[in-house]
Amino acid sequence: MSETILVTGGCGYIGSHVVRQLTESGYKVVVYDNLSTGFRDALTMSEHLVEGELSDNKKLDEIFQLYNFKTVLHFAAAIIAPESVSKPLKYYGNNTRNTLGLLEICARQGVKRFIFSSTAAVYGIPEGGTASEESTKAPINPYGTSKLVSEWMLRDVAAAHGMSYVALRYFNVAGADPLARMGQRTPEATHLIKVACQAALGMRESISVYGTDYPTPDGTGIRDYIHIEDLASAHISALEYLEKGGESTAMNVGYGEGSSVLEVLEVVRKVSGVTLDIIEAERRPGDPASLIAKADKIRKLTGWQPKFNNLETIIADAWRWESKLAGK
Repeated sequence: MSETILVTGGCGYIGSHVVRQLTESGYKVVVYDNLSTGFRDALTMSEHLVEGELSDNKKLDEIFQLYNFKTVLHFAAAIIAPESVSKPLKYYGNNTRNTLGLLEICARQGVKRFIFSSTAAVYGIPEGGTASEESTKAPINPYGTSKLVSEWMLRDVAAAHGMSYVALRYFNVAGADPLARMGQRTPEATHLIKVACQAALGMRESISVYGTDYPTPDGTGIRDYIHIEDLASAHISALEYLEKGGESTAMNVGYGEGSSVLEVLEVVRKVSGVTLDIIEAERRPGDPASLIAKADKIRKLTGWQPKFNNLETIIADAWRWESKLAGK
């Protein structure tokens, strides 16, 4: 396989897992990352790293001309939804404006395939707690809006320039590489499973549960947690789909199953052997009671088959990674 693929943000949590799987699948990869939230040592194999800002169109143009990319996987973005409310311009700049600049270069350079890292946040609070690709798009924060506008730009640029694309809308990504080579490393992370593992390791005094009065079986919010390895393999499946001539589309990536906050914390206790100090707190504004993917489309179109669809597996891999980070 001689083609070289560009991966923006390939040193981050999701990007690095996808880069590893691409390389294992025989692709040549060039990673473009400013290392603001990613880590150079997250690249474990033969990938080439170009350090640069996504806003640096001159530098991007140069590497496009050097490698003649025909396929781009775009992960580089700011991703903390609550922060986007207080810093909206950061999100419209990093996510929407920089995606616009990248798409301009892709159109100019004749890129044929584009895979976009999108989010379930484009749905906002879906009716009934389950979102299909056809569900109303009503983001409730600038993060979700910045990704939705990027999807619209991608749709229109692809139609005008003969480029095919897949926008993958992620649900709650969690876990780590089963061999503990890589995982979530973002400082001050807000992901429940990571935070709970840190609390079990004694790195946090307690863990807060935001809302115990939701209309769910145990009163806590329900989310569709997907193992990072399965999410990464969805990108490989999407790429193979485009390579076979698949039509441009958006696809949800989740399991179609939900776990409550208390169910997650109970599995963390089981895996770690530590009883957590749980503090009940008020609901956070905008948190839906339930957010679960209707994810039949990606299976039907690409043949994607998750292999780690088990909450205990997700948490055991996260626990192994967090223990490694903590030196325990």
